[in-house]
Amino acid sequence: MSAIDFSSDIGLIAMVLLTINILLGLLLSARYNTVRSWPHRRLPVFDVHNWTAYIALGLVFLHPFLLLLSSSAGFRVMDVLWPLHSPKQTLYNCFGAVAFYCVIFVVVTSYFRSRLGSRLWKKLHYASYVAAAFVFVHGILIDPELKNNPPDPFDGEKVLVEICALLIVIATIWRIRYQPKKRALKASVQKIDYEPV
Repeated sequence: MSAIDFSSDIGLIAMVLLTINILLGLLLSARYNTVRSWPHRRLPVFDVHNWTAYIALGLVFLHPFLLLLSSSAGFRVMDVLWPLHSPKQTLYNCFGAVAFYCVIFVVVTSYFRSRLGSRLWKKLHYASYVAAAFVFVHGILIDPELKNNPPDPFDGEKVLVEICALLIVIATIWRIRYQPKKRALKASVQKIDYEPV
């Protein structure tokens, strides 16, 4: 297996972990209760959410730096950190770099969540959607062999990226639709609590 192939595989694993991470984050933001709802048992959703973020961050670092080990790719450290002049597929590498820096930003700001305060942290945490968008665009458009071949939307790797992107879109729509119902229920409970007897 070449360094380019290994980098591609690591990138796919990182993307799957980031997808799982965002899905778990959406469940946490909806205050989904695994005891009352499916699977009707206590699960460490918050812990898994954190660990998928840390592991994905490590893989996101490893993914581009593996290209430095390939003589055919021709990447230098600066091409990885700032790929405006990268030797191959510059625009798509820039998409990957934006995703790389967004993931770092989300994980670092999450580490300082208590100092930032919940309200500010939540706003900053929306950068995870920006990261996801750039990860998916990067994953769909780039040629995994770095040979400038046009993307094949039915290639197995591309289908995996497309499925992950679709899952995030569906889950986000569910979360947006779920939120108003939850607020309406909360408002009706408060109204009943405060009504004079």
